[in-house]
Amino acid sequence: MAVRPIRITGDPVLHERADEVAEIDDDLRRLVADMEETMHAAPGVGLAAPQVGVPLRLFVYSWTDDDGVLHAGTAINPELWQSPLPIGELDDEAESEGCLSIPGERFPLRRAERVLLRATGLDGERTEIEAAGWLARIFQHEYDHLDGVLYADRLAHPHSRDLAKVIRKRSWGGPGRSRLPGVDDVEP
Repeated sequence: MAVRPIRITGDPVLHERADEVAEIDDDLRRLVADMEETMHAAPGVGLAAPQVGVPLRLFVYSWTDDDGVLHAGTAINPELWQSPLPIGELDDEAESEGCLSIPGERFPLRRAERVLLRATGLDGERTEIEAAGWLARIFQHEYDHLDGVLYADRLAHPHSRDLAKVIRKRSWGGPGRSRLPGVDDVEP
């Protein structure tokens, strides 16, 4: 296992639809193990394959809820259905999210409260998970990565403007930028 560099916004692999995983083999298992190690080192609660430069429809997640229950797994070739978005004002704290490919930044973003995730696990078995709250947010965020969408692409004004300024200031937004968790950490 190895910690892999995480691509920074602007890298083309982050902004294109990822390819279906054709086969679960030892190479894919190594990729998943590396992604899990990278996610924990970052630290994060989810990581999609495009974030480590691999254009495949695959993500890993690991999050412990308020009751101490660990929700962790691998989603290969996932499908995601979501409930309608809630209406009303954004809660800047409760709806704030960040992204390992836009390190050190957090902005509020409206997400569906409930989702249904269908995916294949590393064992080759199809699974179905109904999720609500933060786990639903994690699934939506990681699934977006597989379609070439970053949370920054979904931000409303003025947050989209504020993040665009940060991206310009840090000279992000182009190909070839990455960070290695534990080495190139960015302070918020």
